[in-house]
Amino acid sequence: MIRISTIFIAICMVLVAASLGLVLYSVAGISGTESAIVALTALTFLILYNAVSMRLRDRTDVGGQITDLSRGTADLARQVAEFGRRLAVVEGRVTSANSTGADRIQAVVGEINELGVLVKQLAASVATHDDLLASGVPAAAPVPANQPEHDRQKQLPLSGEGTSVAAPAAAPPVTVAAEPVSSHNQAQVLTAVKNAIEENRLDLYLQPMVTLPQRKVRFYEAVTRLRDDKDQIITADDFVGIAEAAGLIGRIDHMVMLRCVQVLRRLMVRNKEVGIFCNVAAATLGNPATFAQCLDFLEANRALAPAFVLEFKQATFRNLGSTETEHLAALVQRGFRFSIDHVTDLRIEPRELADRGVRFIKVPAVLLLDQRQTSTSDIHPSDLSDLLGRFGIDLIAERIEGERSVVDLLDYDVRFGQGFLFAPPRPLRPEGASATGGAAPNKVQDTNGPGKTTPIDAPAIDPPRSSGNAALARRAAGPG
Repeated sequence: MIRISTIFIAICMVLVAASLGLVLYSVAGISGTESAIVALTALTFLILYNAVSMRLRDRTDVGGQITDLSRGTADLARQVAEFGRRLAVVEGRVTSANSTGADRIQAVVGEINELGVLVKQLAASVATHDDLLASGVPAAAPVPANQPEHDRQKQLPLSGEGTSVAAPAAAPPVTVAAEPVSSHNQAQVLTAVKNAIEENRLDLYLQPMVTLPQRKVRFYEAVTRLRDDKDQIITADDFVGIAEAAGLIGRIDHMVMLRCVQVLRRLMVRNKEVGIFCNVAAATLGNPATFAQCLDFLEANRALAPAFVLEFKQATFRNLGSTETEHLAALVQRGFRFSIDHVTDLRIEPRELADRGVRFIKVPAVLLLDQRQTSTSDIHPSDLSDLLGRFGIDLIAERIEGERSVVDLLDYDVRFGQGFLFAPPRPLRPEGASATGGAAPNKVQDTNGPGKTTPIDAPAIDPPRSSGNAALARRAAGPG
């Protein structure tokens, strides 16, 4: 519908043109035809001017409307983005709450299962005692009260992987290994080291590290001992220093790495979450030629890096040179993690250690529980686990030999423990040695003394338990 203003303007333009023609005809004396032509020309000009003016005015109005629409669209987009952000936050909180609830439920279920296992073991032990009493066979002789705690713990049996480590009262004592011989002089030890390397008489011992308080086996530490010509055992404390001075420690570390990788592969067939700690000497880390050989081997087995932890002494990390630092960085680039043992004080810089790839620190339980450390260390031992956890480092309490220590360590929020209380190192010896000095992949032997071995399935971490056959054990085990 034509607007009234448009009609009014058209009438005005006609009047102006007619007036112009009339003035020219009557005043200027121009003929009627010429006056009409001038009037039509003026009317045409006025019409064109009005059309152009209206077009420009409409274009300005449309531009303003488009600007307003763009501004409204931008505001709507910001509101939608804010709504999406808030929705993502809510979803994250809901997911986190569900995950936390599921973890708590799983933890409770695990505790209940462990309690059931312990009850079954207790029932089996009681049933065994009942059977022995009923048959008139005397029970095992008790351990003398004056026997040292360390010697009593050496008779505890190793528990299976993934299960609680316990020491049932009725379980028969297990002789761990022959007593180490420390009466060798340096020349004899050096000769024994050379012969052991050449004849592959390096034995691998595994000692479990358990979670606290569940006491589930989570890691194993590989301990190296060698045998001389008379099958007498020489511990690492007796031969490592001599081997380093003679330049043989690199070959020993390479052989131990090879043996550890073979055992780790056997372990991971049963449990993908298990890991092995392998000790590496400072001389190996600082020797470019020896380290290059170890690095090539680790590079070939970098798929096992999450479960293969390299362990160094605290003194090694405190005296790192440029070569050692470069070698550690090369290992970190390949995904390997480190552990620190032989800790002598609690002056620890967790940020610096975490940046260098350290993920575990093993501190003796006596050092953690010693009240005198409070005044000499930078942090109270009870806060050490929480401080290390902020940087992704787990605290492992080692050399635990009493239940009282476990109770005190739980107050310190220690997650892992190691010591004779849980299990002593179990010796593993290959039935046949390969050309590279490695262990036979299928069988290892449990050493009960010099020259006496009993083959068990590698890696001998899950031995069968003996239980009674009395009705009490059957009732505790349940139907089936």
